[in-house]
Amino acid sequence: MKTTILAATLITTFAAGNALADEAKAATELSFNAAVTSDYRYRGISQTRLQPALQGGADVVHTASGLYAGAWASTIKWTEDAGGDGSVELDLYAGKRGELLPGLGYDVGVLTYVYPSNGLKKVPGFTTANTTELYAQLSYGPALVKYSHAVTDLFGFVDSKNSGYLDLAANLAAGEGTVVNLHAGRQRVAHNSAASYTDWKIGVTRDFGIVTGALAYIGTNAGKTAYASPANGKFLGKSALVLTISKTF
Repeated sequence: MKTTILAATLITTFAAGNALADEAKAATELSFNAAVTSDYRYRGISQTRLQPALQGGADVVHTASGLYAGAWASTIKWTEDAGGDGSVELDLYAGKRGELLPGLGYDVGVLTYVYPSNGLKKVPGFTTANTTELYAQLSYGPALVKYSHAVTDLFGFVDSKNSGYLDLAANLAAGEGTVVNLHAGRQRVAHNSAASYTDWKIGVTRDFGIVTGALAYIGTNAGKTAYASPANGKFLGKSALVLTISKTF
């Protein structure tokens, strides 16, 4: 009798443990992404001297709570061009997304941009490229508004803490896996008005099943002096078509 009860208890406990494990597994999603782009543009400014970049990352999402975290990396050239070192950008982020009201979504979190061994702090007129921002986003249907606030100096600009970026965007379904992408943003660099600017994008993204393709026309009104490549003098915020091929798995 005792043996039977013990066996039943162990079986029940084991089954419950498996059920909880399966539930936790089902509630957590892990995904990976990889991409190649003709020019890595961030907020309209080329990070790769108007040249191609390789990119990739991973994300984990707890679907029940909306909590998420991830890491993403890209090849870059700008830190070396500025007189420092390094050829990689690593982004680490975490946050929470959900709905405030039916149809009204939110997304809040923190994002740290890490430039390993960038060495810009030793370059006159620069501080470290490493940057941390807090962000908050509201979305409704295809439209969103997002604000990012730097709690450190911004991408090597001296005394630029409390800079901010306002992002307005809409992603409009156009049928057959096609989405039209519209974006306008305003980068404010604290204590450096010459480095502040507006950027925009008009593009289209299409899911081909095997890969996703994106073609976008990107431009800025950034100052040509503030955002000229030290390596070749080319304007890094010039208007141009950018092609990206990506895969999520």
